[in-house]
Amino acid sequence: MPTSILTTDDLREFKIELLDDIKNLLTKQSKGKLKRYLKSSEVMDLLQVSPGTLQNLRINGTLPYTKIGGIIYYDAEEIQDILTANRVQHTLNS
Repeated sequence: MPTSILTTDDLREFKIELLDDIKNLLTKQSKGKLKRYLKSSEVMDLLQVSPGTLQNLRINGTLPYTKIGGIIYYDAEEIQDILTANRVQHTLNS
């Protein structure tokens, strides 16, 4: 297997590409162009959870979903509302 050497230029280029992708996503979100309904694989990527964890979130009622023809859909706005409602605020004690 050949070895690849990464240079600082490679990393800089990757950083620029990544930032451009993030800017595009934020632009789409601000324009309301993000998908309203997400499939399980998209939710797993978004929340960085495993299939088992996603199933547990469905079973225990944490994450509402709709099932149509064997495909499970999640409302992106509901996911955002759940994340906001469960936000933990840390306070510094003086």
